[in-house]
Parts: sequence; C-alpha cells; structure tokens
Amino acid sequence: MTTSKIPNRLIHEKSPYLLQHAYNPVEWWPWCEQAFIKAKAEDKPIFLSIGYS
Repeated sequence: MTTSKIPNRLIHEKSPYLLQHAYNPVEWWPWCEQAFIKAKAEDKPIFLSIGYS
C-alpha cells in the first residue's frame, strides 16, 4: 500500500524490503555513514528496523 506519491531516499536502494517502504511518508535512511553523521549532529537516536514482512 502506498501512502505518498513522493518517494523517500529508500527509492534508490536495491533491497526489495527497503523498496517496499520507499513511498512511506517517513524520512527513512538506509544503513549508511551519512545516517549516523546526521543523527549525531542532531543528537537523535537511531531507530533500527531489522525487517519484517
């Protein structure tokens, strides 16, 4: 089910699991160094999803 017509940054991933969340209205980040840099700069925790389907 898509909830938005504007994709988030997961649209550039290859994983079928991540792609199924590419149109969620959430600022999802793939596991990458930039995600950790942003979280540290904003003093925010990392919310880690290990996958479910």
